[in-house]
Amino acid sequence: MEKLTIEIHMDYCQQDELSAEEAQLVQAAAKATSNAYAKYSGFRVGAALRLNDGRIVIGANQENAAYPSGLCAERTAIFGAQANYPEQPIKCLAIAAADNNGLRAKPVSPCGACRQVILEIEDRYQQPIEILLCGTDGVYRLKSVRDLLPLSFVEADMR
Repeated sequence: MEKLTIEIHMDYCQQDELSAEEAQLVQAAAKATSNAYAKYSGFRVGAALRLNDGRIVIGANQENAAYPSGLCAERTAIFGAQANYPEQPIKCLAIAAADNNGLRAKPVSPCGACRQVILEIEDRYQQPIEILLCGTDGVYRLKSVRDLLPLSFVEADMR
């Protein structure tokens, strides 16, 4: 038996260490948390993505009493962007979360379903999507969703 090691690579930076484009996206994600409909959990998530043409699209989680019927912030932003600008790859995605005390200090990470959706967008356009996981204490910056989903499954794996 051979033991294998999987490594992920990310930066942990403060808000003032982000580029102007990244900081703008982080602010848009934080602001998008106020658009969440989180009546049941009180956990509001906002996402903001930048398309290759520079356009920003936001999303926010939407809950429903029938829990599986809701949708995460990341997917609302991605699906909205794909429905309206299908020719535009996604360059960067920022995610922020808030609760009743305001924006969360620690960055939150996308759920497995959102990771798979982001992965398939990367695969579709053959372009990595920079991921910014935002908290008031700092931001995790990843060059690709593959660092969050190292043993990934895409269309090519079905052939």
